[in-house]
Amino acid sequence: QVQLVESGGGLVQAGGSLRLSCAGSGRTFSSHKMGWFRQTPGKEREFVAAISWSGGSTYYAESVKGRFTISRDNAKNAVYLQMNSLKPTDTAVYYCAADRSAILVLLTYDYWGQGTQVTVSS
Repeated sequence: QVQLVESGGGLVQAGGSLRLSCAGSGRTFSSHKMGWFRQTPGKEREFVAAISWSGGSTYYAESVKGRFTISRDNAKNAVYLQMNSLKPTDTAVYYCAADRSAILVLLTYDYWGQGTQVTVSS
């Protein structure tokens, strides 16, 4: 069982940066791939980024490639999403997720956090 808690969301102007954090609990955190997703009202949840259990491989949605960076620190049971050059279209609730599968392009995840709101003003 893995429990996840996101933090770091907030209000930022377009072009600005935010760093989201996700704290995980459980001894098996380091054996799970981690992902970030986002959702806006009335829309389906959208994949943002994923990272392998070791941190050696990453995978990004085209819409954030070059602007967002996912990283993890297994010693701290934490995963991060550095978001730069933010746009109003990045406004959403951001969720972190964990899964035992090693396949980064597989977008089904077993464990989810509660989400953190990111609002980008124009």
